[in-house]
Amino acid sequence: MFYNQGYAGGGAAARRYAAVHSGSRTEGATPHALVRILFDELLLALDAAALAERNGDRMKVSDKQARAMSILFALESSLDFDKGGDVATGLAQIYREARRLLLVGAKERSAEPVDQARAIVAEIAEAWNQIG
Repeated sequence: MFYNQGYAGGGAAARRYAAVHSGSRTEGATPHALVRILFDELLLALDAAALAERNGDRMKVSDKQARAMSILFALESSLDFDKGGDVATGLAQIYREARRLLLVGAKERSAEPVDQARAIVAEIAEAWNQIG
């Protein structure tokens, strides 16, 4: 669902497999499990963006940062502010801060802000996993 169609060869086959795997994980998943999948995919994208930044691979940095941004927007748009109250507001602020850090990383061509974004998202993801 968030996979890029890219280069031919083994990489393309791996991406197709990953897309099928991701699709099979979402079929029949509960809303809680779907959010867990989003967190998993977000953490992978952030890791890949930071690694690409360290390696100077601007094309991959851009791709992975865009993927992370999309997931952060999806997570924020799924919040129910009426039922979630202060918790939803706090999560929205965290997602916005993570997006801000991604933009700083892109502007400065630095992996450190991406690592910071990953750290704050990882805390939320761990808490989500603890819920069930």
